[in-house]
Amino acid sequence: MGLTESEFTVLRRTISTRGTARIILLPATFFAWGAVISVLLDSGQLTPTNSLFSLAVLVAGFEAIHALHVGVERIGRFIQVYYETGIDGPQWETTCMSVGPALPGGGVDPLFSILFASAAVANLIPVLLSAPPRTALVATGVVHSIFLVRVGRARWAAARQRAVELESYRAIRSGSSAPRA
Repeated sequence: MGLTESEFTVLRRTISTRGTARIILLPATFFAWGAVISVLLDSGQLTPTNSLFSLAVLVAGFEAIHALHVGVERIGRFIQVYYETGIDGPQWETTCMSVGPALPGGGVDPLFSILFASAAVANLIPVLLSAPPRTALVATGVVHSIFLVRVGRARWAAARQRAVELESYRAIRSGSSAPRA
């Protein structure tokens, strides 16, 4: 059971649109984060509690980018299993998946996790410089750490997603139950 050409076209267009949205969302997130930090710094209101507002901008941007990436990968594996079944048809997803791991040290970070982790750490610097009360600093540090753990876990999951979902879609297509990740 293959997809029609129009379904394939729509799915590829969805991948393209979501990929572009991720690239646009990254600078928009960092612009908004910088604006919030600037307002807090300029007004002298960058307290440990208020630093959570700027962290929230980073969290929202990261989660949106993560959701877009997961969706793109899921659609790609679907196309690979349900559309790229014959030699005559497109082989875009299959070819990309086979080339990707062969790039030593050339992997791309589709979640921009290093940028988000760096921004989360930078978000704490002005707070540290203001010498806040110890309990407020610890609480703020814990919230920032939770975000850093989230970024790390998402990056780890994204690195495994293609292989796991490819296996899952193949199992579904063959009629057996999908494996658990």
